[in-house]
Amino acid sequence: MTNFQRYYNSVKYLEGLHNLPNDKVYMEDPDYPKIYLNRTRFLLNLLNNPDRNMDFVHITGTAGKGSVSNLTQSILMASGQKNVGLFTSPYVTTSIEKIKVDKKFIAPDEFADLVEELKPYIDRAYLESPFGGPSFFEILFCLAIVYFAKKKCKYVVLEVACGGRYDATNVIEKSLVSAITNIDYDHMNALGNTLEKIAWEKIGIVKCKSSFLTTEKRPGLLKMFRTECKKLSTRFQQIKCMSDNSNEALASAIAKQLGISSQIIKLGITEAVQLPARFEILETKPLLIVDGAHNVIKMKNTVQKLKSQKFANLSLVIGISNDKQIDKITKVIAPKAKHIFVTRFQSERRKTADPIILYNLAKRYSNAGSIVEMTLDPKQALMKARTVAGPKDAILVTGSFFLAGELRQLWYPEEWILRRRQSVENILK
Repeated sequence: MTNFQRYYNSVKYLEGLHNLPNDKVYMEDPDYPKIYLNRTRFLLNLLNNPDRNMDFVHITGTAGKGSVSNLTQSILMASGQKNVGLFTSPYVTTSIEKIKVDKKFIAPDEFADLVEELKPYIDRAYLESPFGGPSFFEILFCLAIVYFAKKKCKYVVLEVACGGRYDATNVIEKSLVSAITNIDYDHMNALGNTLEKIAWEKIGIVKCKSSFLTTEKRPGLLKMFRTECKKLSTRFQQIKCMSDNSNEALASAIAKQLGISSQIIKLGITEAVQLPARFEILETKPLLIVDGAHNVIKMKNTVQKLKSQKFANLSLVIGISNDKQIDKITKVIAPKAKHIFVTRFQSERRKTADPIILYNLAKRYSNAGSIVEMTLDPKQALMKARTVAGPKDAILVTGSFFLAGELRQLWYPEEWILRRRQSVENILK
């Protein structure tokens, strides 16, 4: 057995639960959406409700929620708080990336130990719960809560996985602060086809007599947020800021609600660790960027960030999940590239978009004279991009966290992350 075989076995056990007959995908049953909260709470009840002794900051939104969560945790640490928990979605390479205390992910052996500890309770939940057995994500969330309890975390920052109202993280009964970064089109199969429906799902994380903050700008959505906050006697605050620093502005406002000074907030932002696959520059000649942008608003942000970089021509390596707005995402990024290499990701957890459809869209939206190719092997697609890119050019890998995570392993293999319990080099010891 390798050093991490126990961990790999534990992940395999959890992921295998997807194959059980009663495992429902999030929001698969619109007539009974509370099932995701009910079966999560059932398991937490069996575990003696470890979440009820923690102070939560709960963050959702279409784009930027991971960055805001990461910044908020960093600011809390800078303020002197010890053992600050962070639960995020999605992970880029391996499951431990979702669960963090201070600057380190949960150790692979601790993860495996907790899976063994939870197995009897998972069995009981499957046998006894009137709501069905918990899903992979719901178990992973409960495992994180147990871990945070063992580490005696007072503060825990929770990033919503999808939506908010019926997301497993919303099983928590109270929060100090909840926040929405912004509202845009994503996960429409689960959340709805209008901004109002999507916003309604996200505002569902607001708790009674707490604080709510948002950087959303649309008057109609803000009116909805104010109305819901008033019903719950919760303080409402809109954060007005420039679009290029909205994540920092929101994290700063959250920290101020927690009584943290401006000086400490600046320190926490400075010390925050770079998140993997968020416009991550891995090489410079040519410039090689890995970015997990997977919806329209995130792709527009990526295009905006490209403008701050100096390069001659752009080569694009792109693969997108099947459930995304493939047409609109491609339309945003394809015109920016001289060479486009359409590919796919190789994940069992999510279905990739049909490469032929993506190829045809890239051909449609690319500029005259641009070259579009399809290569089903993502590593070969990247290799081809390297071949055509000169030292003054740029290569962008984007369209999906699954693709970004798969190719990022060429620089940061899974075992590198498991051994160091970090995803990037620039971390304080």
